[in-house]
Amino acid sequence: MKRNQESRKNIEKTLSRLSSRKKAPNSVYVVLLLLYIIAAVIIRVMATSKSVVNILGASIPFYSFAGIFSALSEICVIFMTFYFQKKGYFTALGLLIIQLPLVLSGIIFHHNIGSLPGVFSNLLAIIAITIIYFNNKQVDAYQKELSDQAVTDQLTKLPNRFACSRLLLALIEKGERFALASIDINGFKGINDTMGFETGNAVLCEIASRWKTIADTGITGTQDFITRLSGDEFGLIIRDYQTDKDIVNTIKQYEAVLQNRLTIDNCDLYITASFGYAEFPVDAETRDSVFSYADAAMHEVKRTNSSNHILRFTPDLLKIEHTIEVEGKIRAALEKETIYFNLQPQFDMDHKLRGFEALARMKDADGTNISPGEFIPVAEKVGLVDKVDGMVFRKAAMFFGELLRKTGADIMLSVNVSVRHLMKNDFLDEIRNVLQSSGVPAKNLEIEITESIMIDSVDKALQYIDELKAMGVQIAIDDFGTGYSSLSYLNRFPAHLLKVDKSFIDKMNTSESSRQYVSAIISIGHIMGFDVIAEGVEEAEQVDTLKEIGCDFIQGFVWGRPLMPDAAEKIVIDSVSR
Repeated sequence: MKRNQESRKNIEKTLSRLSSRKKAPNSVYVVLLLLYIIAAVIIRVMATSKSVVNILGASIPFYSFAGIFSALSEICVIFMTFYFQKKGYFTALGLLIIQLPLVLSGIIFHHNIGSLPGVFSNLLAIIAITIIYFNNKQVDAYQKELSDQAVTDQLTKLPNRFACSRLLLALIEKGERFALASIDINGFKGINDTMGFETGNAVLCEIASRWKTIADTGITGTQDFITRLSGDEFGLIIRDYQTDKDIVNTIKQYEAVLQNRLTIDNCDLYITASFGYAEFPVDAETRDSVFSYADAAMHEVKRTNSSNHILRFTPDLLKIEHTIEVEGKIRAALEKETIYFNLQPQFDMDHKLRGFEALARMKDADGTNISPGEFIPVAEKVGLVDKVDGMVFRKAAMFFGELLRKTGADIMLSVNVSVRHLMKNDFLDEIRNVLQSSGVPAKNLEIEITESIMIDSVDKALQYIDELKAMGVQIAIDDFGTGYSSLSYLNRFPAHLLKVDKSFIDKMNTSESSRQYVSAIISIGHIMGFDVIAEGVEEAEQVDTLKEIGCDFIQGFVWGRPLMPDAAEKIVIDSVSR
């Protein structure tokens, strides 16, 4: 019971702390009071003194200086009223009222007519501080209303995102442990769409009322602060807990009150919500990261559609969130057809241009490049890589066909094809259509396929590859040596080119075993009738080694980085004109 009384009206108390204006410290109040008393005593002494003071040969009555201290005392009472509001006003008023009969007694009993201006000054000070006090009351009331609006959601009357953010910053500055739960109402869009926004607002208000009651009464055993962040998203700050189990138990009580039906306009609604939470400082150390991590956990609950609606943040959720984010960017780029290509040149060992490999490239909505190492694995994971391959293939082939017609060059366009892409029923028709529309001769097109095709429906794959060969299209085995190499499969594979993976080239000049491994791949390729190209060649010393062990072609930064189409065209024109 005592705990409930201490927690009661917790939200209002916290909001009041967040929105209240900071007051001057009490020490300033004491200083002003002492200054006033000292000035009043000095004025009293000077007003009755007959002494004079000689300044620069002039005799000045001592009481003439009383006006200076009178002004100081008036400044003190004005500051007291302005900065300390009710307390300051009534203190100042009391002092002035006490001082007034003292001044009047000096005039009446001591016939000190010189003090007469002090009476009017005293009365004017009373009027001035009264005006200041009541004007400040109006200003404070208006400011309080504005402050309340700044931290309160106008629909549900719960604290808003700004209030939540302010409280989080205050707790973090104090180093106080807390958990933030991000809450999203499940299926709320359906309520808005089918029953209208007024009903949706009524649902939000009822949910907010139930949750506010829990936070106010303190029945959870923890100190809770419930906020509406936006739309159907709420936030719950939990404090004064001992273990993670306490956090979960608190959240479960907020979940439990949703199980009671909501009746809006004679319609019974049954609401559920998704709860994701993160703890400071265990999971996150900044306000933004606490928000982000709690959101990540909440979105994972919604994504998995689990019967358990409560999830704590774990670092692996960031990978899932990132995958979802990148997937969204890929889908948007595919829809808008903004995926583009670069062309990386390939050369023989005498530095004669062999052709180009078309590489997928993508930019963010703001024009920032997204690394292929970031979006290609995601495209493979979510089943979009065939669409990415197809778009790059079509765009590169259209450019390449025009380039061949313009220059008359006899060079190769190499494109990557995933296993998923190759296995599509309409893959061969897609190749035929692109060759026809682009005008690229089949002999100038090279399809790069990874070794994994050798274990994924190998018979169907070999059938498609045989048909590609029959069309005149060239076949290359990409990343050879990193996957499922099998000489028996390789013997059946109607390819003409092996591509040695960059990982072997990188170690080739630092490890004798790696050098021998690359040499063995090249020898096996030649024995089986394949040409061999080395990928990722970045150093002149690597070029020398590859020449020594009999490599046929080179692709890498050492002789050519991935280029935009116009730059690739210049290389082709230069090679033809030689």
